Amino acid sequence: MKNVFDILAERGFIEQVTDEEAVRECLLRPATCYIGFDPTASSLHVGSLVPIMALAHMQRSGHRPIALVGGGTGLVGDPSGKIEMRKVLTRGEIDRNVHAMEKQFSSYLEFSKGNALLLNNADWLTRLNYIEFLRDIGVHFSVNRMLSFESIKVGLKRGLSFIEFNYQPLQAYDFWHLLKEYGCVLQMGGSDQWGNIVAGIDLIRRLEGKAAYGITFPLIETADGKKMGKTEQGTIWLDASMTSPYQYYQYWVNTDDRDVERFLSLFTFLPMEEIRSVQFLENADLNMAKAVLAFEATGINHGREEALDAWRSSMALFGGGHIPPDLFPSSTIPREKLAETVESIPTTVIDKHRLKRGIVAFEIFKETLCASGAEARRLIEQGGAYIDGRNVERFDEPLNVEHFGKGEIILRAGKKRFHRVKVR
Repeated sequence: MKNVFDILAERGFIEQVTDEEAVRECLLRPATCYIGFDPTASSLHVGSLVPIMALAHMQRSGHRPIALVGGGTGLVGDPSGKIEMRKVLTRGEIDRNVHAMEKQFSSYLEFSKGNALLLNNADWLTRLNYIEFLRDIGVHFSVNRMLSFESIKVGLKRGLSFIEFNYQPLQAYDFWHLLKEYGCVLQMGGSDQWGNIVAGIDLIRRLEGKAAYGITFPLIETADGKKMGKTEQGTIWLDASMTSPYQYYQYWVNTDDRDVERFLSLFTFLPMEEIRSVQFLENADLNMAKAVLAFEATGINHGREEALDAWRSSMALFGGGHIPPDLFPSSTIPREKLAETVESIPTTVIDKHRLKRGIVAFEIFKETLCASGAEARRLIEQGGAYIDGRNVERFDEPLNVEHFGKGEIILRAGKKRFHRVKVR
């Protein structure tokens, strides 16, 4: 079997590694690794997918991944490079978030029979005695060395809180604890975690006399320099109740041409020999590759049936060409061209009595595709609002029962955002 380090490197996951030769050697045998995740929201988002997919590759290669939720950090508020502290959460709020996130992790990792673990560092950090922690753990940390790490240097320029300065010893403690209790020898994380990972490796060496290793991932941005998972409409969440499978599919299918090959490598399990063919595609063929990316990413996160529904809805609205069997043969995306009913587009139902009383265009856009009445008016005034393909010319254009001849209308904002409104 191919070494998982080579798989991660080939697909673009690796930025830094503490000792490449030693890590390769370590990963020749089943090993336990971990990545930390922030529990301050009830859902993970697309920006979390690189570490999640890295854990999935580790498991698929015979290793045991640990998804560590930072509940201990959440109890004190984590600035994580931000100017302001995040909201401090209660243990109950964190527990609810962890429970919600467990379902999302389960789409990527198999937790049965201990093949993967979901842990919360609040289970051990909240039991620490501060004086004992300073005496037994703090003594091994050099402030001068901590100040040499780039993340700390950046923090000092904007102002570094005492709490934030303590995160490195706490995260190092996590690594040491996971090594002792679960035999974890590898920590992975974003490039900003390099100093924390190295600190954990050093603490393990000092306390246990054992070797441990670290890998960091590059910061993933879109080709136009935007942060992954951030759109004009907001964050793309993994939870279906916060971002529908159709919206999730649309996020991926609208990928910039320059990102298609890279995103297929990072966010699907398709073989690299198939993904490399993207560099030779253009125009309609490249759009087919985007459909494959969207289908695969949606299928991993939401399941194949939801991916099929999103694909059919997208085909019905935008059309699409036949996908040749020799293009991504490992994908299970349907090869036929369909034009079926639009079922998974976000839908709002309004009462016919309200319609009889009168409703104007900007109100219905405000309740569906826009965040406020002012945004809805601007959309209409700038010519970006459509009802059943017809441009809405006035923000106060009245809508009545006649507009709903088939019992529903399709709203569109710009070129790519749709919403269905049904009347009952």
